[in-house]
Amino acid sequence: MKRSLLIIEDDLGLQNQLKWSFDAYEVRTADDRESAIDIVKKHQPAVITLDLGLPPDPGGVSQGFETLKAIQSISPYSKVIVITGNDQSDVPVKSIAQGAYDYYQKPIDPDMLGLVIDRAFKLFDLEEENRKLLRLDVTNPLDGIIAVSPEMHAVCRTVERVAETDITTLVLGESGTGKDVIARAIHRNSARVKQPFIAVNSAAIPENLLESELFGHEKGAFTGADRQVKGKVELADGGTFFLDEIGDIPMSLQPKLLRFLQERIIERVGGRTEIPVDVRVICATHQNLEQLIKEGKFRQDLFYRINEITIQVPPLNQRRGDIRVLANAFMQRYAHEMKRNLSGFTDTALSAMEAYDWPGNVRELESRVKRAVLMSTTTQVTEQDLELKNDGEITQTIKPLREIRNTAERKAIVNALAEAGGNVSKAAELLEITRPTLYSLLNKFDLKV
Repeated sequence: MKRSLLIIEDDLGLQNQLKWSFDAYEVRTADDRESAIDIVKKHQPAVITLDLGLPPDPGGVSQGFETLKAIQSISPYSKVIVITGNDQSDVPVKSIAQGAYDYYQKPIDPDMLGLVIDRAFKLFDLEEENRKLLRLDVTNPLDGIIAVSPEMHAVCRTVERVAETDITTLVLGESGTGKDVIARAIHRNSARVKQPFIAVNSAAIPENLLESELFGHEKGAFTGADRQVKGKVELADGGTFFLDEIGDIPMSLQPKLLRFLQERIIERVGGRTEIPVDVRVICATHQNLEQLIKEGKFRQDLFYRINEITIQVPPLNQRRGDIRVLANAFMQRYAHEMKRNLSGFTDTALSAMEAYDWPGNVRELESRVKRAVLMSTTTQVTEQDLELKNDGEITQTIKPLREIRNTAERKAIVNALAEAGGNVSKAAELLEITRPTLYSLLNKFDLKV
């Protein structure tokens, strides 16, 4: 099937010349704003050439910019190449700012314009392939987890193995890395998936209420206890109990928690009855538990009980390949929720995200993208929308040339694989190298697809 090209040009002689020059494509033509919009609505062509000087303003640019705005609203993924004979210096900048892919100044050389059109088709095809991959969830190595980095894929393989058993699991990682996402993935991939998943954040509950929250209480156990209440552990019976921020559990409560973990028996506050519970336990923390043990703030026997197996979630700045796919997933989600027509991020926005250190990890990335989707005034999210500065190249540290070259090559490969959704052929094409060369570089940098 031929690729679809729309030529919007009011000069019928030039229109016919361009149609003849680009007969390798499925060419459609329009000579005014109304007919162009009608074709875009029906066919959503991949690439569009747009003459800004359309009737009733053939000597100006007003109708052309109105048409560009309408195209962006109807078909945001189309690549629009603005063409004009107007020599105003601000027209190119305004065209790109309003969402045009590229700009071409008359007089037209069909060969040169053909190169621009061909490049636009290649970019459209690549983006369309990425959209298909995202729809197919190929960046999801595990249900509910979006990642392309080798580090996170290794985490997912561990999750798969852990999920098959009821072993007590400790998930470690900085705040915002998605420890709760890992816990839910373990539950979803376990035999307990149809049973409850109950989560408690120890740091979010006052110390004097935490015991009752975990284990429940009997009527009259304390002032205000006017009825019997089941605790979160009991509510999780048959399923999974996730105790987040276990490092914040007070020492006074740790013996009771230890007994529950050892015997799977609880007693409600103010009660005398031992209640057996069948739960799978997952704990998580951003704190160094071994250091807390040395400081006398955490029991060593409790640590050994929750640490039957550990999953370490790397911070976002150590899995750079994930930034783009996560940002794209968040952008698509919130653009859909807010009914915004967005085609992606600008190159400078992508560079700014790659250069930023993300101290708040995935949580911060999601927050910035959500805000950017709301604040964006064009069809692409910019670094200003993200409130980031594109300062990734500002570094004064002098390093050996070989180290700089290796770092740059590795980063380029990771980014290309992320952009191509793990497709080696597409990544090699983006890098303009052969597949064997890319495989050689993957081995050199110990990267796995």
